[in-house]
Amino acid sequence: MADMSVPADLTAITLPDALTADIDRAGYYPALVGDVVKAALGTEKVFSHLVHQETTFDQDAVRRHITVFVRTGTRLLIAHADDFADPSGTTGTREVATATTECIPLSAVRGVMLTHVADDPSNYVPGSLGREMTLTIGWGAVSRVDLLPGQCGDPDCEGGDHGYEGTIAADDIGLRISAEAEGRAALDRAIEFARDLSSSIGH
Repeated sequence: MADMSVPADLTAITLPDALTADIDRAGYYPALVGDVVKAALGTEKVFSHLVHQETTFDQDAVRRHITVFVRTGTRLLIAHADDFADPSGTTGTREVATATTECIPLSAVRGVMLTHVADDPSNYVPGSLGREMTLTIGWGAVSRVDLLPGQCGDPDCEGGDHGYEGTIAADDIGLRISAEAEGRAALDRAIEFARDLSSSIGH
């Protein structure tokens, strides 16, 4: 069994060159993201990974996020980091980054779903798999419950308590990867990671 202990000195842990290169290429606080992944990974061997950087627009602010997937022989590690403006700084507004990691046993991963988008499907080129893909991974660790007041079908109803109606949904994680925005290589890497993860679960 792999030694998953974490040395006190993170510099004693070395990530695979390909994973380090992808974190550096994303350009989102690579030193911080690398250390966060190291702290959660320890010395366990990495079999595959996926690094996805995304930019979103929040009112007048442009925000970046990064998500890193790492598959080891026993678990799926998910690291996510983003930043925000912290107005509590003594010298004015400053940037603060938060980074969260979660480790899921491979035996707990319930599904890997791929949604492919292809333009002009009548002229689809075999082997291309379209221009865009959404990767969704579900493990059912957290569920979301959405409740609304119950509706009554009687138009003459004067109110009353009809209870609540709701849905329960797994809090899955999904990433959208576009060849047009991020390049064909990024889409191919995502497909390769999804294939590897899919083949490693359900045993």
